[in-house]
Amino acid sequence: MTETSTEHRWLHQLIGEWACESECIGAPGEPPTKGEGSETVRALGELWVLCEGRGSMPGGGEAHTLMTLGFDAMKGGFVGHWVGSMMSWPWSYAGALDAERRVLTLEAEGPDFSGQGGLATYRDAIEWRSDDHRVLTSCVRGADGRWGEPFMTAHFRRRR
Repeated sequence: MTETSTEHRWLHQLIGEWACESECIGAPGEPPTKGEGSETVRALGELWVLCEGRGSMPGGGEAHTLMTLGFDAMKGGFVGHWVGSMMSWPWSYAGALDAERRVLTLEAEGPDFSGQGGLATYRDAIEWRSDDHRVLTSCVRGADGRWGEPFMTAHFRRRR
C-alpha cells in the first residue's frame, strides 16, 4: 500500500465541477479558435484524480477527454495519462511541482502536428491563480530544443 503524501493531497484541490474557456492559436493568418466546456474532477481513492472533460471542437462537434493524475513515490514525480475522443494517441505524462507549489508542469511525447511527422515533446502546465481559478497552458519543444509560446490556454473556474 502506498501512503498518501503531500503531493497526492495537492492533486485533491482539483476535485470539483469546473467551467472552461479555451483559446488555441490558429493557422498562420487565421484568428485564434475559442471553445467552451466543463470538467468534473473526482478522486479515485487517495492517490489519483480523474478529470473528465467535455467541450466544443473547432469546426463543430463535441470532444470528451479523460485525464488521470497521481504521484509515483518510487519515481519521485507526478504521472498521468490523457486521452481524447478526437485522437487515437494516448498521452503519458511525467512532471513536477514548482518550488511555490502553484504550478504542476507535465511533459509528454505525442504526434508532431507541425507537419514534419514523427513525435514531438509537449509541456502542459497547470497554474493555480486562486482556489477557484486555474489555467492550463500547452506548448511544444521546437527543433532548436527551446519551448515555444503556448499554443493553447484554458481557464478553469470552479462551479462547486
